[in-house]
Amino acid sequence: MYQPDQPTPPTPAPRRRGCLGRVFIGGILLLAVIVFAGILIAGTLIYANFSGEIEAGITKLDDARNRETFETTIITDRNGQKLWEIFGEGKRTAITLQQIPSYLLQATVSVEDDTFYENIGLDAPSLVAALIANLRNQDERPVGGSTITQQLVRHIVFDYEERTAVSYNRKTKEIIFAWVMTRNYSKEEILQMYLNEIYYGNLAYGVEAASQTYFGKPAADLSLAEATLLTGLPQSPVDLDPFTNFEAAKERQWLVLNLMAGEGYITQEQVLATYQEPLSFAQQSVSLAAPHFAVYVRQLLEDQFGAEMVANGGLRVTTTLDLAYQSLAEQLARRHVAAVGPEHNLTNAALIALKPGTGEILAMLGSVDYHDDAIDGRVNVTLSPQQPGSSIKPLTYAAALSPVDGGKPAWTAADILWDVPVEYGQVDGSSYEPVNYDGRFHGPVRLRTALANSYNIPAVLTLQDVGLPRYIEFARQMGISSWQDDPSRYGLSLTLGGGEVTPLELASAYAVFANNGQKVPPVAILRVEKSNGEVLYEYQPPAAEQALDPRVAYLISDILDDDAARVPAMGRDNPLDLPFAAAAKTGTTNDFRDNWTMGYTPGLVVGVWTGNTDNSEMLHISGLTGAAPLWHDFMLAVYGDAALQQSLLVNGAAPTSEFVPPSGLEKRPLCALSSITIGATDCTQSGSEWFLTESLAADDTPAAPDVVQWQQVEPAVWRMTAVPLPPVPIEVADVDAPPSQLFCQFVEGTAVATLPPDAQPQLFLAAPRNEQSLKGAHEWAQANNIAIVPTTPCNEELLALARDPNAPAIWRIVTPRNGEAVSGVLPIVGTADFDTAVVQFYKIELGIPDGNNVNWVTLGETHNTPVVNGTLEMLHADGLPPGVYYLRLIVVKDSNYVGEPYTIEITIQPS
Repeated sequence: MYQPDQPTPPTPAPRRRGCLGRVFIGGILLLAVIVFAGILIAGTLIYANFSGEIEAGITKLDDARNRETFETTIITDRNGQKLWEIFGEGKRTAITLQQIPSYLLQATVSVEDDTFYENIGLDAPSLVAALIANLRNQDERPVGGSTITQQLVRHIVFDYEERTAVSYNRKTKEIIFAWVMTRNYSKEEILQMYLNEIYYGNLAYGVEAASQTYFGKPAADLSLAEATLLTGLPQSPVDLDPFTNFEAAKERQWLVLNLMAGEGYITQEQVLATYQEPLSFAQQSVSLAAPHFAVYVRQLLEDQFGAEMVANGGLRVTTTLDLAYQSLAEQLARRHVAAVGPEHNLTNAALIALKPGTGEILAMLGSVDYHDDAIDGRVNVTLSPQQPGSSIKPLTYAAALSPVDGGKPAWTAADILWDVPVEYGQVDGSSYEPVNYDGRFHGPVRLRTALANSYNIPAVLTLQDVGLPRYIEFARQMGISSWQDDPSRYGLSLTLGGGEVTPLELASAYAVFANNGQKVPPVAILRVEKSNGEVLYEYQPPAAEQALDPRVAYLISDILDDDAARVPAMGRDNPLDLPFAAAAKTGTTNDFRDNWTMGYTPGLVVGVWTGNTDNSEMLHISGLTGAAPLWHDFMLAVYGDAALQQSLLVNGAAPTSEFVPPSGLEKRPLCALSSITIGATDCTQSGSEWFLTESLAADDTPAAPDVVQWQQVEPAVWRMTAVPLPPVPIEVADVDAPPSQLFCQFVEGTAVATLPPDAQPQLFLAAPRNEQSLKGAHEWAQANNIAIVPTTPCNEELLALARDPNAPAIWRIVTPRNGEAVSGVLPIVGTADFDTAVVQFYKIELGIPDGNNVNWVTLGETHNTPVVNGTLEMLHADGLPPGVYYLRLIVVKDSNYVGEPYTIEITIQPS
């Protein structure tokens, strides 16, 4: 608002009657009768020549009450706060006389038509005065002398060309139409139509639009000073524009005030006081709060009602947005981007917030500054496809956990995924080798741990098992519509963010998790009506679609809300850790181009994206540091403000504060994976996990007492009878194959009588389900003394190779592998298991080639303590010249070798 300086009051204007006053009233009235008679004659002649036009004009007058005029469309938030005023030709909002102050009505009548309530549509004295003035000044523009009714008729009946033409024929038709209108409409109806029709300048048509344009308030709230200034503008809106010619507008106001005093509406004292009252004008900028959302709503409206109706139809649009949520998002996003600082080259942020139970969008922040072209601020990132990074992984695991065709789910949250090196051949001959964000491998990890810590390799393994066609269809059911139908367009990296999605559709998919598996499409518009109250559209929530098993939805929520489970990757007190139940997942794309955090409570879904709209790289910043703090602050602010939480109510009820497990889930204890070592017959209990009840179904029929039994202790752990195998001789070992398995297994139901003496039941971890991980899993297991379920069935040949119960030892080297290139300092891992009462010691020897001979030297000391899948000795390769060497493991009894040494070849590389 601004206040211009007030000019000095002019000399008081005289009271008048019509345009000539009352001095020559008698003569003028006589002349008026003569002129009126002439008009009637002229009208008769005009009607004879233009009867079609006259009848068409009368028809328009008959329909004036229901006449469609352009009106401003107003978009508001859910609480009625204006977001945007859309107009085409101009701004107009129709109101009734009851919404207009009486002094504005009096001012209008005083200055425009002081005989309005008595005349028949024309003011004869004024008309004569105008005629005399025009005869005296034939070279100048004619003077009008029109009544309020004539001015209104001009707008209703004539098109723009005829309305602005200088023509006595048009003037005569105008008078005839004004007379007709006065016969058919009350004075109140005419005045109301006039005040909603007349132009006040600055694209404001009608008094309500003028009041909002000039003073930023409804016409009902105008003061006398404001009303009288506006009333003077229609005579010449451009010349009297108070923004550009304030003195002229004030001079016109002075005239209006004095005419009101002359009519007895106000006193002369009020004239001066009102004139001198300071005026505060509204800033002249188009109101556009929540600009990205408002533009999005306009697009939706145009799709439904057409662009013309939106621009000129006077729609009143109530949206789902809560301006308080929007303002909070804008404030926190700007603060966050500023706090990150230029050193990370992060310039923009976007945020979407919606109610999962209804799909109502509460906030849509498309950028930190809509008007900043340097960051492409007008681009609505919440509607722009971006690579989601790891924030898409919950959908992968949800697909894996979901029952297929009413059967058992393929995976449980307790199943293990082998986070070991894996390689996939590509069509072009290259290979795809996924890596984790931390660059490390974590061995066997449960599905819960893999998702909570966002490990990449387990996610790829899971998608490989689910299959791309099923996954794409599953994502579509969850609300992801950006992906193409053809699975060949994608690879396994789709689960790492290889397919673009918009933040809005990803938030909608997360809403399915928050809403117990039910999908409700996002909605932005609650109600559309005309300015007269006619309802054109009202949102009726569709029946929710059960897109996901509610138990799987709960499992995903429980994992994403498991603060303890994600500590290994994200540490304690990270931004995802809130003091109330909240599930969250971060995402970071390759080269740091996108940071994401998607998260939710049972009542609110919030998605955050940060980055650069031009897709340029950020520097060393992830979803956890680049997006999660903004998500964290927004969530805390909402749940720390009771007023904001009111918008989360659904049918007057607050959503639950916790994720509640549905029926059909059962919690079972789990084994510590680290306790499943070679030879272990019992595990150490560590934690528990939720299971879909059908995944627990098993055949409880007891096996015969004389046959081998397999027992699934829990999804990742089996107890079975197996036989230890001897080392595979080097001459028959395959360097590229998985390391030789330590055990062969007896097929369930094998007769006990066939078991060798050293067969024993023990615990094993489940092996990888994909063949690409077998080699890496066995290497990891043997290096860490972990037993994997053997896949090799025991047969007569293997049993013959198994060591004799009376044999004194078993020995092998596991790593380095035969033919492996090594450098630095590394352990030599393997087994030297023997009876200390029989065997004296074992030792590792290094073979140094010398022509056709090999010179052997002992590494370290001899050892008289058995080792099972542990460190046998240390190799200091960094102290040896590069080249080919040999390692051999020797077990000694009575100063002689026990069998042949276990020998491998290695290549030492420069450190």
